[in-house]
Amino acid sequence: MSDKNSAPEILFSRTDPALGEFAVRALDPLKDSELLHSWVTHPKASFWMMQDAKLPDVEREYMGIAAAEHHDAFIGLHNGRPAFLMERYDPAHVELVGLYDPQPGDVGMHFLTAPSDTPVHGFTKAVITTVMAMLFEDPATARVVVEPDVHNKAVHALNEAVGFEIVRQIAKPEKDAYLSTCTREQYLAAIGVTTR
Repeated sequence: MSDKNSAPEILFSRTDPALGEFAVRALDPLKDSELLHSWVTHPKASFWMMQDAKLPDVEREYMGIAAAEHHDAFIGLHNGRPAFLMERYDPAHVELVGLYDPQPGDVGMHFLTAPSDTPVHGFTKAVITTVMAMLFEDPATARVVVEPDVHNKAVHALNEAVGFEIVRQIAKPEKDAYLSTCTREQYLAAIGVTTR
């Protein structure tokens, strides 16, 4: 029997040598909505395209994701404190339908780091590394697919740092994006893990 006040189950964790513990738990659309609202409406989250969202909009968005068959959302923790948002989706059914040819083992993802007045060097790279490590922990994941805005230079650099390659520019209803992919092998090579 579980205690209603117990901490949410940690689904994945890794230790970053420089920055400490990173972990991921399921997102609770009602309990986490105020926190998420403060993140997605922050000026630094402009590429998340929820700048004008009200609290009920955020609740509705993440309740929809929680109910979706091909989309999940998670809260990432840094040393036990909420620090990033992660979404995982099946690009054959969500986001990229008709825009590319899905392959077996493709997984889509989005991530957003919490706004901070005191940025920590290397933090966002540690977050994307955690996200990728969690996705590739599933043996069924062969390739991660992303579609960042063409103008989001910061995320293009981060994506490249963990092994993504831009495939081509695509036109989505809400933005022009760079369809980018990263295989397990590309990710491991980018983070310096040699495989046989």
